Amino acid sequence: MHPSAMENGRLFFSTYFEASTPALMLDIGSQDVNGSLRQLAPPGARYVGLDFAAGRGVDVVLDDPYRLPFDDGVADVVVSSSCFEHVDMFWLTFNEVLRVLKPDGLFYLNAPSNGEFHRYPVDCWRFYPDAGEALVRWGTRSGYRPALLESFTTYQHLDIWNDFVAIFVKDADCAMHHADCMLDRIERYMNGRRYGVEGILNPQAATEDGARLHALTGHAKPQQ
Repeated sequence: MHPSAMENGRLFFSTYFEASTPALMLDIGSQDVNGSLRQLAPPGARYVGLDFAAGRGVDVVLDDPYRLPFDDGVADVVVSSSCFEHVDMFWLTFNEVLRVLKPDGLFYLNAPSNGEFHRYPVDCWRFYPDAGEALVRWGTRSGYRPALLESFTTYQHLDIWNDFVAIFVKDADCAMHHADCMLDRIERYMNGRRYGVEGILNPQAATEDGARLHALTGHAKPQQ
């Protein structure tokens, strides 16, 4: 878990949950590698770590990454950090997340928007500013009614990674139950989206690495 991913997780919990929340929280990709979201969760929560392999921080080893061993509508929140890039068909996992969430339940996704090829055991995907809305469209097509509450891309912090962060609510009718946003608490971000607000906030076409390279070399960004 790199530093910005940890900070994003801390901000998510402090924004959306009270310290004493007796919530059922499921963590997909929970193995503790240089830290875990578990240590940031509200102390009153029931936290269950799920992963594809046994290890520190893993309570349940998944036999099938596209089937979570929980009944429909039982979880208050599902979190996943630095994992979806390693899931072959992450959109199927997204549907399972929606299935197990309560109607006003939240899904917190943190996945890289850049960075080196790192297999665990595979490395398939990076997530860009339209990814959250695309997942909403997929969930809707699959029979759910999700909404994207907010999304954004972070700047690098003590490492090479720019994180794509997205918060979803299972049922769009419950979107207004979650008025507070992480976007209100961070100073710098790229390509933000917010429920009920049209367009992209703080748009930036170039990646942070690309923008830095252009500044150093003086070469203009190539036209698409």
